[in-house]
Amino acid sequence: MGSTGDLPETRRKPRFLCLHGFRTSGEIMRAQLAAKWPDQILSRLDLFFPDAPFPAAGKSEVDGIFPPPYYEWYQYDKDFMVYSNLDKAFARVEELMIEHGPFDGLMGFSQGAILSVALAGLQCKGLALTTVPKVRWLVIMGGAMFKAPEVAERVYPSKIDCASLHFIGEKDFLRRNGEKLLEWFDDPVVIRHAKGHTVPRLDEDESIERVAEFLRKIEDELAPGDAKIPINASEEETCAS
Repeated sequence: MGSTGDLPETRRKPRFLCLHGFRTSGEIMRAQLAAKWPDQILSRLDLFFPDAPFPAAGKSEVDGIFPPPYYEWYQYDKDFMVYSNLDKAFARVEELMIEHGPFDGLMGFSQGAILSVALAGLQCKGLALTTVPKVRWLVIMGGAMFKAPEVAERVYPSKIDCASLHFIGEKDFLRRNGEKLLEWFDDPVVIRHAKGHTVPRLDEDESIERVAEFLRKIEDELAPGDAKIPINASEEETCAS
């Protein structure tokens, strides 16, 4: 695992827990962002990159591109309808937030993005992340919803009370499901790219400016010099169930 970003003298940077994709690692996600996002964006963030709790149970799609070890947050069947160790994944993220937080938000790619949205929804319903500060911001890359009806009913409230930034690839096999995910948020910021299921490259002025504007809004809400993030004692008051 790794981290990037130092606290500024007068205003702390937004702090995100970054959840990597299926059968990759925290270090791989850190390297992907470092290669694809400009310093003018990354230098404004304080990012922490943990590894998922389970060693990869099969071949990684990044094998030969990034070195092992590889990890996964949970397991699923070929139809994405049956999940294993999901509650353990939820619990592990809360442990990480206690051990390494506090955090302002979650950033996730692929499996990490699915997990990030689910955790924000569960926190709204008082069913997870009950011992850590409210997740206020989400950055979702190649995200999707859980397809199994019983899981979706459990984790998603009618609305998720988080400001959110979504990257959606036109060739992403999860694109349609990722589009449906937008319905859970009020005024989500959406950046589209022409690639597939990948950590998006920020190399166009328009997309860089939209991310910068999202960060400006976060920075405006963070008190200068504030090193602590208060715990919202009653999450259900701000999240629709």
